[in-house]
Amino acid sequence: MQLVLERITEQDEPFLYDVYASTREEELAVVPWGAAEREAFLRMQFDAQHRYYRQAFGKAEFSKILVDGVAAGRLYVDRRPSEIRIIDIALLPAFRGRGIGTQLLSSLIAEAEARGVPVRIHVERQNRARSLYQRLGFTRSGGDEIYELMECPPSSRAGGVESDR
Repeated sequence: MQLVLERITEQDEPFLYDVYASTREEELAVVPWGAAEREAFLRMQFDAQHRYYRQAFGKAEFSKILVDGVAAGRLYVDRRPSEIRIIDIALLPAFRGRGIGTQLLSSLIAEAEARGVPVRIHVERQNRARSLYQRLGFTRSGGDEIYELMECPPSSRAGGVESDR
């Protein structure tokens, strides 16, 4: 399996919307809305999230995940002097459970280890991906009633770590 990260463009927004919508399917399955209401809600939420990510993380790397040349998901990463922050990682349902997330996260963990900084991600408390993060060495380091901040610290603190921007 060949994984490639490709910088997103405006032309990718329909695909990115599909990825986003797929992450909300289970949550919205219990909501008694028709297709048009659900679509309007998802579109509004996607647009707000997409705009927020671009504004709040202007220097981040926003990538489309390609698996054997097929668009499979998105990975948004902000590399700071003191950490690697995973802003978002999501795969379409057909690509989940195939080791893709493990491979991508392991690569980020190795990069962080080489730099001597932690990898951090906010994850919803009920998100099934929490178990993957825990298997890879992430532990809870903060959060609130909705989101947990999880961190995978480096095993050694070689070199100094600068402060955030």
